[in-house]
Amino acid sequence: MLQVSFIRENKELVLKRLEKRNIDATEMINDVIVFDEDRRRIQTELDNTLAESNTLSKEIGNLYKSGEVEKANVLKDRTVQLKEKSKELSDTLNNKTEGLNDLLYKIPNIPHQSVSRGNSELDNEEIYKKGDIPELHKNALPHWELAKKYDIIDFELGNKITGAGFPVYKGKGAKLQRALITYFLDKNTAAGYTEYQLPLLVNEASGFGTGQLPDKEGQMYHVSEDNLYLIPTAEVPGTNIFRDTILDESELPIGITGYTPCFRREAGSYGAHVRGLNRLHQFDKVEIIRVEHPSKSYEALNGMVDHVKGILKELELPYRILRLCGGDTSFASALTYDFEVFSTAQDRWLEISSVSNFETFQANRLKLRFKNSEGKNELAHTLNGSSLALPRVLAGILENYQTESGILIPKVLQPYTGFKDID
Repeated sequence: MLQVSFIRENKELVLKRLEKRNIDATEMINDVIVFDEDRRRIQTELDNTLAESNTLSKEIGNLYKSGEVEKANVLKDRTVQLKEKSKELSDTLNNKTEGLNDLLYKIPNIPHQSVSRGNSELDNEEIYKKGDIPELHKNALPHWELAKKYDIIDFELGNKITGAGFPVYKGKGAKLQRALITYFLDKNTAAGYTEYQLPLLVNEASGFGTGQLPDKEGQMYHVSEDNLYLIPTAEVPGTNIFRDTILDESELPIGITGYTPCFRREAGSYGAHVRGLNRLHQFDKVEIIRVEHPSKSYEALNGMVDHVKGILKELELPYRILRLCGGDTSFASALTYDFEVFSTAQDRWLEISSVSNFETFQANRLKLRFKNSEGKNELAHTLNGSSLALPRVLAGILENYQTESGILIPKVLQPYTGFKDID
């Protein structure tokens, strides 16, 4: 959530940056400023009313002590009026504050200055590419056919048990999945991230804290009886660890990692681009999350990008990095880099990670602050990234490592799997 003071002091900058998202936010921003002016005016009137009431209460006490009961009673009538007025002002203030927050919740984060204007993923900017695309044998198959051929992932069984988008991993497929999870966690903890095992359900406050609500409620599975949401990513419970927290500056930076299943209701379409593991309703992901000092958050973002690069280098998968345009950047993010692995069998790029800096947007919602060197409370910056999302990494391994006689396992994973190939 953008800070009202920042909007008030940087109106034109906010409007210009939001244009990168193809949003004309003039009406919303003007409404925020009007609501804020009304709120501050009412707050001042309420403060003055309460101050007058307190002053009269002390004066009444002194008059009673000096025996001037009649004068005291006259002032007492005035305090009754002031209490009624303060109650009305307090109710009005609460309504104005609620209305202001409702507006602020609908305004996305402003993109970083490096983000270009664009409409969709077609306008994203490729900034890095690494790895040679392998030449496959003439009978190479996409991963969903490889999964069936080697009996390692059963999509039909998942459809029977639950529905489309809920695959069942079997045998070496399940072991490879587990190996990837453990490998990712080991890489993250070796880089200084503390491992957490996180809840898979979150409350409404947690959804609002990280910006999934009210923006993405249609993409989340909702347990209506308990008003809980299945997590779309470990970002939500992981970042909410720090909700309503005041840290000491010396505690920064904080880095955590965690493995969770993730659940997304997002509507799928038909075609090869969503077949198999390309788009699922339930999938596994290992996440990295950072809480940073504002002056160091972009240095940390670059470090997270390098960290994911290192993992993909060890997996020996061809990949590229995109800087997302304004139209493709998520609601809460200021700057996002997407990692994509090339699927040779599908002849297309598959997104496997997003690494983002949210600046103070989430921290403002979360009330996540730190006490700076001057002893003042300051909003922290939050960042997160997939390190990594498993389905498309697994798809990339199956397709790019296939041979005519089976599927090879990347060398770095062999100590985790206990086998060198799937045949």
